[in-house]
Amino acid sequence: MSTTAPTPPIGSAADVPTIERDVVVIGAGPAGLMAARTLQASGRSVAVLEARGRVGGRTWNGRVMDDAGQEHFIEIGGQWISPDQGRLIELVDELGLETFSRYREGASVYVAPDGTRHTYTGDRLPVATRTLEEMERLIGLLDDLAAEIGATEPWAAERAAELDSISFRAWLGRHSDDPEAIDNVSIYVASGMLTKPSYAFSTLQAVLMAASAGSFSNLVDEDFILDQRVVGGMQSVSLRLAEEIGDDVYLSSPVRQLEWAAPDPSTADALNGVAADVRDGVPENGPEGEVVAHSDRVIVRAKNAVLAVPPNLYSRIQFTPPMPREQHIAHQHLSMGLVIKIHAVYQTPFWREEGLSGTGFGGGRLVQEVYDNTNYGPNLAGGEPGTEDPYGTLVGFISDVHAEQMWALPADERRRQILQAMADYLGPKTLEPIAFYLSDMAAEEWTRGAYAASYDLGGLHRWGHLQNRPTGPIHYACSDIAAEGYQHVDGAIRMGEAAARQILSQTSRPALAGKTR
Repeated sequence: MSTTAPTPPIGSAADVPTIERDVVVIGAGPAGLMAARTLQASGRSVAVLEARGRVGGRTWNGRVMDDAGQEHFIEIGGQWISPDQGRLIELVDELGLETFSRYREGASVYVAPDGTRHTYTGDRLPVATRTLEEMERLIGLLDDLAAEIGATEPWAAERAAELDSISFRAWLGRHSDDPEAIDNVSIYVASGMLTKPSYAFSTLQAVLMAASAGSFSNLVDEDFILDQRVVGGMQSVSLRLAEEIGDDVYLSSPVRQLEWAAPDPSTADALNGVAADVRDGVPENGPEGEVVAHSDRVIVRAKNAVLAVPPNLYSRIQFTPPMPREQHIAHQHLSMGLVIKIHAVYQTPFWREEGLSGTGFGGGRLVQEVYDNTNYGPNLAGGEPGTEDPYGTLVGFISDVHAEQMWALPADERRRQILQAMADYLGPKTLEPIAFYLSDMAAEEWTRGAYAASYDLGGLHRWGHLQNRPTGPIHYACSDIAAEGYQHVDGAIRMGEAAARQILSQTSRPALAGKTR
């Protein structure tokens, strides 16, 4: 299997070979590849169909070139591992990959709402005593809610409807009258995770985010959440999985149609010209059936399908017959956020010479977070084992409405404003990177946003129970619908494994040998 492939022209059905497998997996991100690996290990035959010309989904190892022609490694997509992400940590070890710690020595920087700059050490922001007390009180309340609601079935909690009917911003406002405290607490879920304004999602959705990480206190602790990176980049996890799976991974193969069920004759409405479908659902969900996935490069006949793409992309597939009405409605209420990931490379990590860690925070600002993202070890652009890159790299994030404003600007003005916002934390040298790159996942056809999909206000308690329930022989797997590891690679790995085990526990017929015709 090659890691990249050109996008082919869409041929006629006669040009596309048909193969038979036990399971067809749609999507070659960490979830899909983990599902395929688990199934293969149990003797099931698979085909993994990936729309992109690469594996990895929302993890993506990349490069940026400076004016002197020197290439520098960047992680365009997701990159960090936190201590609670146990399954991913195990898998990294299984695959023979190494990790390294994020640089965090020295003072951090906080920029207050009035624009004043403060350096500090430790885990407490240098804010007024009352603001700090309000922050700690809000965090305590959210810790209690996370423990009460949990990550597994938040929609089933006694207070689910209540918490899902009020925006996170409104809930914070009900419990505090300190705007700075509210901004500084909301950042950890709004811009930091869901990448949506805090008025656009519910308190229940915020509590799920916290519960998935173990507590809201864990979300607040950047040394916990942004702990380790994979040497060579997080996409290396998917690359290694794809190597194991081998030729059963088909790149540049977007699935256009999925045949998955026999229509229910009773749903036909001859008087109004409505053909039979499965609008009322199917008798069983999960057991094997007959599925046919039509992609640009191959047609796959299988007993089960694993849909391992984010929910905002489900509608890119024509389901034949159409999915049940409840799925039609639920999928419309899941959407991606919007974020710009900033990569700025410097001749040296100058901030370290000034006693700074490279970490900066500013609730409500254009760039609300910045971190030292200097590389270590071998990668796409070079690097030596056991050696840190001599060049310094900063990573920053611009979320939701601020990201919209930036993309509306000409490129030169966008760059100027972003670097000035970063310089507010780390000083005038920040204005002079030797290389600069903005990750634009929202423009990617097969991603359309970041970091993951979440429900709109009121959606989680109404439709959350559907997100992991199979639809006939179709099983779902992605980080967007995970409990532990929600919105992280760890969640994708867990969901891929869970979907595979669900299939293995419910299938009984002998495995098909891989056939082509």
